[in-house]
Amino acid sequence: MARLVKKTEQGPKQVGDKFICMCGLSKNQPFCDGSHAKTLDEDEKKLYWYANGKREEIETDSECSGACEGNCAGDCCKEEENTK
Repeated sequence: MARLVKKTEQGPKQVGDKFICMCGLSKNQPFCDGSHAKTLDEDEKKLYWYANGKREEIETDSECSGACEGNCAGDCCKEEENTK
């Protein structure tokens, strides 16, 4: 089963002499590789999905309508539209 994990930090956490990734984008998990630089211009009121190095804004429940109200994580709105 796939699992989505919400990461909100825009920089690493130092633990001893190591830097731990807190944004979730590092390809060297659990260590920071500088990928958090991609998050610095994010709007904190929006939700984003990163895939293949590209950022995509996700619809939130405030933008949803119909049956998916309150449960939207992006794709549910699209699925609802496809079933109409």
